[in-house]
Amino acid sequence: MEKGGRSVFYKTKIVDKVRVPPKKLGGNLKESLLEICREDFEGRIKDEYGVIIAITGIGKIGDGHVIPGDGAAYYESEIEMLTYKPHIQEVVRGTITEVTEFGAFVRIGPIEGLIHVSQLMDDYINYDSKLPGFVGKKTDKKIVVDDNILARIVTISLKGDVSSSKIGLTMRQPFLGKPEWERIDEKAAKKANKKEGKKGKIKEVVLKK
Repeated sequence: MEKGGRSVFYKTKIVDKVRVPPKKLGGNLKESLLEICREDFEGRIKDEYGVIIAITGIGKIGDGHVIPGDGAAYYESEIEMLTYKPHIQEVVRGTITEVTEFGAFVRIGPIEGLIHVSQLMDDYINYDSKLPGFVGKKTDKKIVVDDNILARIVTISLKGDVSSSKIGLTMRQPFLGKPEWERIDEKAAKKANKKEGKKGKIKEVVLKK
């Protein structure tokens, strides 16, 4: 498992009945089951497991059963899989895959999320179609395709398969965004502190007079 805010990658085992059609009954049963399960499960989403990334193996196989009128055989099989399940408030690493006027799409694990334009950064921002990307007016922070970022998951809607699911993210919290943003924020804080210090000295001189 990989740890972020929580563990989201899992090695999972389930037991399910797998239908093996007649044309696949003559060969190696375990290989046939593996092939069928990969076709049926990979890329799908189950509420209890999240995204099924890959079927990694077949464990124990029960006796085959035949249903009258169906030429296939059904085997109760132990299916081993790698799954991904995101969690609300989890901090995740991702890569910007696309930037549009309304926000940035981010690849996180096997699924894509969206950072709405209002959740990109604590700054007034401009969309630059030439980059394409976003630029902060005060901080000059930039977001473009292929940037690696840290974001927090704020909404999750998993439906059936990856293409139908939606993940909402934010970077408007401390230490989120691009790694270099932390240095930009530190410089801005030092500059602000210096200004406050100068104001304090001016007030002190006025009071002494």
